Amino acid sequence: MNLPADLKYAATHEWARLEDGLVVVGISDPAQDMLGDVVFAEVSVGAVVQAGDVAGNVESVKAASDVHAPVAGEIVAFNAAVGDDPGLLNSDPYGTWLFKVRPVDPAALDGLLSADGYRGVVDAA
Repeated sequence: MNLPADLKYAATHEWARLEDGLVVVGISDPAQDMLGDVVFAEVSVGAVVQAGDVAGNVESVKAASDVHAPVAGEIVAFNAAVGDDPGLLNSDPYGTWLFKVRPVDPAALDGLLSADGYRGVVDAA
């Protein structure tokens, strides 16, 4: 299971990192593996969300799944490359971000799981 140590993780299977004042969010490798081939993704750009709120969804050949905001803030961007080729979430889950959030409090990332903590969540599932 690939879980980069430099990222933070939500128990709902999103990864996050702070970049230029924004929280960049994607789906984890275990999440894309559970979903199977992703064929569609959408996010509510402009929405103001609380941590844990549904920010959008991804659909695969097997299932549809909500994607959650790992921190509170405003969703300011959706990765257009994912809109054009949702399979990028499968082929490069950590190199392909899904959306960006302007966080209310960037320190909120500290409340997310480390790679080891997230591994425990995945192993328990």
